Amino acid sequence: MSDPLEIFIVGTPGLEHPLLAEVQAAGFAGARLDNGGVTSTGTWPDVWRANLVLRGATRVLVRIGSFMAFHLAQLDKRARKFPWGDVLRPDVPVRVEVTTSRKSKIYHAGAAIQRIETALKDSHGMTISPEGPVVIKARIDDNRVTISVDTSGESLHKRGHKVAVGKAPMRETLAALMLRACGYDGRETVLDPMCGSGTFLIEAAEMAAGLHPGRSRDFAFEQLAGFDAATWADLRQSGESHPPQQTFHGSDRDAGAIRMARDNADRAGVGDAISLTNLNAADIARPDGPPGLIICNPPYGGRISNPKMLYSVYAGLGDKLRADFTGWRVGLVTSEASLAKATGLPFKPKGAPIPHGGLKVWLFQTGTL
Repeated sequence: MSDPLEIFIVGTPGLEHPLLAEVQAAGFAGARLDNGGVTSTGTWPDVWRANLVLRGATRVLVRIGSFMAFHLAQLDKRARKFPWGDVLRPDVPVRVEVTTSRKSKIYHAGAAIQRIETALKDSHGMTISPEGPVVIKARIDDNRVTISVDTSGESLHKRGHKVAVGKAPMRETLAALMLRACGYDGRETVLDPMCGSGTFLIEAAEMAAGLHPGRSRDFAFEQLAGFDAATWADLRQSGESHPPQQTFHGSDRDAGAIRMARDNADRAGVGDAISLTNLNAADIARPDGPPGLIICNPPYGGRISNPKMLYSVYAGLGDKLRADFTGWRVGLVTSEASLAKATGLPFKPKGAPIPHGGLKVWLFQTGTL
């Protein structure tokens, strides 16, 4: 339980820096950028806490060991000697994935998976199943085989309390990282004029309320050897939640989307902090109180049959924000720089592309209007 572990926190490409900032702010030791995410060190309770509290993490892997293997026969032999029983339970089915094989004579991922699965069964009596709740991931690079266990199970964007979604929904993990990238820290109001099923607003309100994103779900680590249910129960109760001091504002032209957003917010426990209205984005009104952050994920690309119609939608939104929202900041997600330009808003140079819904999108940001 107290031995140091190498923890790899998988993130969304293009948003690694906001993820690193979140990991550091949450107090995880030695956090540093790595290919595809953030690497940290800690103990098993730190792994459990990472799954519970990190909003931007896609999943949390633990690197449990490595060995050299120059061909399949050697992979078979050394996989049989690997201490699988330190982490895995023979009564819990597992599945094996080979995520990378480069600069190695072991170039056939299927053959490598078969060797590792056979080693698991023969050496430790493990059950192999394509539906196994625990996943072993092997990466083969320059003849070194690195073994990791996925401690999350289902992707961490599945918080466990959001049921209703609209077209091209924003993943919760992606929304959380975009909010952080826009400088949101839970202390200001957030307005989404095209809120859909409410993901941006719910994430912002949960952050303001101090709620753990993983509070409503189960994790794969609960089925690993050495799991301590009592320690985990204490972690689940850790932290202090409180009603947000501010109100979050959302609107959408689709009345069905507003109903979905309201249901999702209520299930998440933040419905009282979110005000929702059925109207067009160009008709929004500036809320009372101090300025905050406007963030939205408007239609773009294949999400509408006639893309040319979008330019007037973006232009109308931009006109409203420039006229009535002095003092606010704007974050806008779109796959087309020309659509962002149509708003007439003073966006900063765009950053790295971000994969979303099968497209590459960008988070366009302004300073204070």
